[in-house]
Amino acid sequence: MFIHAVKEMDVYPGVTDGDPANHQERHYYLLSELQTLVKDLPSSFQQRLSYSTLGDLALALIDGTVYEIVQGLLDIQHLTEKNLYTQRQKLHSERQAFKQDLLRKHKDALQTCKSHNLTLLKSNQQAELEALEIRVREEQRVMDKKIVAEMDQKVIDQQNTLEKAGVPGFFITTNPQELTMQMNLLELILKLQQKESQY
Repeated sequence: MFIHAVKEMDVYPGVTDGDPANHQERHYYLLSELQTLVKDLPSSFQQRLSYSTLGDLALALIDGTVYEIVQGLLDIQHLTEKNLYTQRQKLHSERQAFKQDLLRKHKDALQTCKSHNLTLLKSNQQAELEALEIRVREEQRVMDKKIVAEMDQKVIDQQNTLEKAGVPGFFITTNPQELTMQMNLLELILKLQQKESQY
């Protein structure tokens, strides 16, 4: 889902002018929109999102800063994912090229091999190929572990940033239920941002 970040604060008229009535009106508007959007979430998560939590979320969204923070975090996440994917593809391509080179050398060696050495050569080549495949699998496993660790760190960074920005429901956790709740909150924020950017 591609969403344009809301960059200008004047998209939210009356918020920066200090008028409490406009501030209150915007809060009610955001709360109403959030209550509507929550209905699309699974019922188990609807129950966990109290009126108070939605009210706090609406307050956090009033000036649009949280939208910008979320968009910035998404941009960083997408760049990180793209970079990690590129690194993984590069490793895979390098290993494929190395394997093709080894197979070519094996073929050349077989063509010049004396018949009495053929069995030994084939056995050695098979062992060399198996050793290469084991090494490639291990390198891939290490790369995948690194990718998972880096993405886990990105999640922690996002949780920390959103918690410091005062977005309710965000704190550092690895609890799957809490992570799903945070993903649902992000989805609400993004849907509301998208809706507001259409005005």
